[in-house]
Amino acid sequence: MSLFSDDFIVANTPEEAVDRLAALHLQATTGLSQALKRYLKERIKPDAEEQSRFRYPELRLIYLCQGEVPTTVRAYAKVQVPGTYSVTVTHPAAFRKYLLEQLGPLMNDFTVRVEVGISQQNIPYPYVVEQGDELAGSGVTAGELARVFPSTDLSAATDGTADGLYDWENTDPLPLALFDAARVDFSLRRLVHYTGSDWRHVQPWILLTNYHRYVDQFIRHGLDMLVGESRFTRMVLPGNVVIERGMAEGEMQAIIENVIWHRYQMPAYHLQTADGHGITLVNIGVGPSNAKNITDHLAVLRPHCWLMIGHCGGLRQSQTIGDYVLAHAYMRRDGILDRVLPPHIPLPALAEVQQALQEAAKQVTGEQGDELKKRLRTGTVLTYDDRNWELRWAQERPLINLSRAVAVDMESGTIAAQGYRLRVPYGTLLCVSDKPLHSEIKLPGAAGAFYERAVTQHLHIGIAALELMRNQLNSLHSRKLRSFDEPPFR
Repeated sequence: MSLFSDDFIVANTPEEAVDRLAALHLQATTGLSQALKRYLKERIKPDAEEQSRFRYPELRLIYLCQGEVPTTVRAYAKVQVPGTYSVTVTHPAAFRKYLLEQLGPLMNDFTVRVEVGISQQNIPYPYVVEQGDELAGSGVTAGELARVFPSTDLSAATDGTADGLYDWENTDPLPLALFDAARVDFSLRRLVHYTGSDWRHVQPWILLTNYHRYVDQFIRHGLDMLVGESRFTRMVLPGNVVIERGMAEGEMQAIIENVIWHRYQMPAYHLQTADGHGITLVNIGVGPSNAKNITDHLAVLRPHCWLMIGHCGGLRQSQTIGDYVLAHAYMRRDGILDRVLPPHIPLPALAEVQQALQEAAKQVTGEQGDELKKRLRTGTVLTYDDRNWELRWAQERPLINLSRAVAVDMESGTIAAQGYRLRVPYGTLLCVSDKPLHSEIKLPGAAGAFYERAVTQHLHIGIAALELMRNQLNSLHSRKLRSFDEPPFR
C-alpha cells in the first residue's frame, strides 16, 4: 500500500511522527532514484502522477492555545503564539534523535496537534545521486535532466527564518524550524564536498582550527582514546577512512599515513561515541570566508557547540608567545556578514562556554589564580579580512585602542557571529603565536619551538571544555540566542 496521500495524518507520539516522516522520505527518494535510473537507461520519463510523489515530507504542529501559555526556562521546544507551524524534513531517520528532542517537550508541555504528510516542495534529483557515477557515460546532460526531473532551486534554499526576514504577523503557516529540507540538503552536500567525509559522521561538539598542526594532535589524541579506556569507539578521517577500537596501534598508524587529506579544502576528523556525543575537528584554513562557509553548512546539523581553537597575534606588550586569549567580545572588521548581521550588533559572551573554557584551562595547565592569569587573558578579539592589516597600522590604531583589543585573527569574530545568527553556542580560545606590533614575529626556529610546546596543550583545553559542557545541555542552549519571533525547534 502506498504511503502517499494528500491528507496529513495525526501523530500521537513523537516516535510515531518521526517514523512516518522517515517512511515518506524513503518512499519519495527511492521512487525518484528509480525513475532517474530508468530514464538514464531507457529514456522513459516519469508521468505527472509519479512526479508528484517526488516531494519532501512535511511536519506540522498546530498550537491550540488554551488558557495561559505554559512557562518554561527552556530556550527551545516551546511555542509562544497560537497557529500552525510547519517545516519540510529531509533524512528524518538520520535526524531522528534531534527531532525527538524537539517534539517530546512540545507534545508534553503544550496543547498541540502534530501531523505528518506530503509537502508541495520537490526533492531535487541531485540530492538522491550518491556518487555521480549514475550519470557518467549516460549521454544525458544536467540540463536535460533538469527539464525532466525536479532540480535545485536556490531561491528555495534561504536563511530567511534565521535572519528574521519572515513577517510573523501575516505568515501562515509559521516556520517550525530554522532550516527547511531544501536548505538542509544543500548544506549536507556541501559538507561532503568540503570536509571529505559523509555528513553523518559529524559530531555535535565541534572544534574549528586554522592550522594543520592541531589536526596532528587531534589524531594523536584520538589514537590514545581508542587504545586506552575512554568513551570513544572509532575515528573517521577524510575520505571516510575508519579506525576502530580494537585495531592494533600499528594498523591504525598505517591507515593514518595513507589518508590523502589534502584533496579536501576543509578536511574534518570525527572522534565518535556510541551515544552520538563525540567530537569533530575541522581544519577550516585561514580567513573569514572559509569560516562563514563551513559554519553555514554545519549549522543545519544543529550542533551543541562550536569552538574556535587557533592562533592569533597578541596586541599587548604584557603578552608572551604561547599565552592564551579567551574572547569575551569581538570587534568584527571581516565585513562578510555585515548585510545580515551589522557589526554594531553585540555578540554576547555565553557564560556556560566561558566558564567551561576557563575551567578547562585550569585543569589542563595545572595552573590557577595569578599563575593562570599570567597566561590566560580575557578580552576583545579583533577579526580582520586582511592578513596584512599591519600595513594600515596608523589608520587602524585608534579603533583598536578604543576597543581594548588584546588579540587579532581572521576567523573568530566570523565564527562567533555565525553562532549568534544561527543559534549555535560558540566560544573562542586562541593562542598567541606572534606579536606583530612588538617585533616578535614568526621566525622559522622560534615558530617550530612554539608549535611543539603549545599546540597539544591548547587542543586538550578545547576538548576538556567540550566535555564539561556536555553535562549542561539545557543551560548551554541559552535564551540569549533566541529572538522575539523564534521557531519552536532549536
